Amino acid sequence: MSSRPNIVFIMADDHASKAISSYGWGINHTPQIDRLAKEGMRFDHCYVTNSICTPSRAAILTGTYNHVNRVTTLETHIDNRLPNVAKHLRTGGYQTAIVGKWHLGEGKHHEPTGFDYWSVLPGQGEYFDPYMIEMGVKIEVPGYATDVITDKSLNWLDKRDQSKPFFLMCHHKAPHRNWEPHPKNRDLYQEDVAIPDTFNDDYKNRAKAASEAKMRIKDDMKYADLGLVQAEGGFEVGERMMHGSTDRKIPNPEDVSELRLIDKDTGEVFTFKSNEELSRFKYQRYMKRYLRTIASIDESVGRVLDYLDENNLTENTIVIYTSDQGFFLGEHGWFDKRFMYEESFQMPFLVRYPKEIKQGKVCKNVICNVDFAATFLDFAGQCIPDYMQGRSFRPLLNGTVTDNWPDVAYHRYWMHRDPDHNAYAHYGIRNQRYKLIYWYNEGYELPGTNHGGEDREWELFDCEEDPLELFNVFDDPAYKDVVEKMTQILNEKMAAIGDTPEH
Repeated sequence: MSSRPNIVFIMADDHASKAISSYGWGINHTPQIDRLAKEGMRFDHCYVTNSICTPSRAAILTGTYNHVNRVTTLETHIDNRLPNVAKHLRTGGYQTAIVGKWHLGEGKHHEPTGFDYWSVLPGQGEYFDPYMIEMGVKIEVPGYATDVITDKSLNWLDKRDQSKPFFLMCHHKAPHRNWEPHPKNRDLYQEDVAIPDTFNDDYKNRAKAASEAKMRIKDDMKYADLGLVQAEGGFEVGERMMHGSTDRKIPNPEDVSELRLIDKDTGEVFTFKSNEELSRFKYQRYMKRYLRTIASIDESVGRVLDYLDENNLTENTIVIYTSDQGFFLGEHGWFDKRFMYEESFQMPFLVRYPKEIKQGKVCKNVICNVDFAATFLDFAGQCIPDYMQGRSFRPLLNGTVTDNWPDVAYHRYWMHRDPDHNAYAHYGIRNQRYKLIYWYNEGYELPGTNHGGEDREWELFDCEEDPLELFNVFDDPAYKDVVEKMTQILNEKMAAIGDTPEH
């Protein structure tokens, strides 16, 4: 058996770190994922380079920023002829596989390459009896998606060439919207979840982007999001999600006396006495469905860890659990992601490797998803190619970090005013204390629209004094020197990675 470590990379979709109990927020219990924190290391400052699914996955696979790999939006798919970390590992003697969500495009030049075996969901995929594209052939697989992806991952491990080290990417669909928990978990989390302090945010003292986003739990959730029956009708039933969609948003009327909402599973009817009661209902319904969906992910992680134990693979296998970005769980009244605000920007990252990582460690240094590929290659004993822009954070894992570790994360979001969420285009940096965001408000546009050229804005947050990010201090004279320093760091970072500033 090879002495080089095996690598199991488990990634969920839209799993906020607050919904992992080892992060200490107390809203749910994830004992299997917590094993990785207990037996390895938890990162508190892992950040995504672009807080949306497709670009994040491209950065992880290629080790490059999105302006380089050209996957900047949900509509720009990867060119699979480009190099990626799986190709390097495979060339270096690893057996490679990817199972689950791909979301980087389909067809000849977009399907997975660099993998000995691949079985992936087309598009977003389905929760129940999902269709999958397996080595180019479309199949339907009975069962619940999280179980199906886990079964296929473990089956591949059973059949692998045991003379080679392996690299397995196990990519779950869950807990992506619409949140559809396994039937056995539908009754979990009966007690209400604490509502975030910023749930009723008025968006004062922030850039216009905050108040304009259509990601509010009160106003922008659709019936399917909350497992409710969408009644027949037009605008009296609710606003369309976007042009051409048949999905409608649940109304948020001042007068709720006539509103009736029906559970699509049990038929239970919900009525409300006040708008505030309706808002609480939407939040609790959202959170409980989200957390119930995560329960199956936790079970899956347990199955993978048990398999490694039972097959004497634990000691020589790096196991990582992460998400493709963060997610809002009611902070600022929002769901979804996209923004550089902390809950969306920060990714969970837990890693166990008994040979090199001491148990129960917490790392406060900044890492980014663009660093993952270089780190895999470092552990595999392979050359990190010059084109990769990420940096191996192996020194952080074994405790030999030097003083010059770059505690700076760069983020850029291109999809300006996408029709579903109306999120504004922006870029910026975060270091250990401060976050600088430039809302340049141009980028992706729907054909025939012209939303670019709006007023541009800067934000600076003191993440130590203002962890909830409620006060933009960019124009505060007391932060003049900080603005100058952070602007300098931003310009240097953009120059270093070859991204182009907007003026």
